[in-house]
Amino acid sequence: QVQLDESGGGSAQAGGSLRLSCTASGSAFSFNTMDWYRQAPGKERELVAGKTSGGSTNLADSVKGRFTISRDNAKNTVYLQMNGLKPEDTAVYYCHAEWRATMLDRVRTAWGQGTQVTVSS
Repeated sequence: QVQLDESGGGSAQAGGSLRLSCTASGSAFSFNTMDWYRQAPGKERELVAGKTSGGSTNLADSVKGRFTISRDNAKNTVYLQMNGLKPEDTAVYYCHAEWRATMLDRVRTAWGQGTQVTVSS
């Protein structure tokens, strides 16, 4: 099994910055895409940013120019640098990973426990 451990959430003023980290551990052969999702109260969970093991990046339009996703494949860690925070960025942020137990295994998914990000105006 795979476990995702998140850190770095907290509170910030509008215009401020926070950095989230997520480290994957466990018996995985490989990690494919590692993503950040968020869920605000009363809203559906949405993809914020994702990065493949090959380096391809996907960013939601709402965070382009403000958030940056990076990844350290050697450490199985993905980071989300959040600059220019807005009150509408307030949500629980979840780390998500696609992984395989062996080279021929099907793609499996894992979720972190979530970390709260609160942005005040």
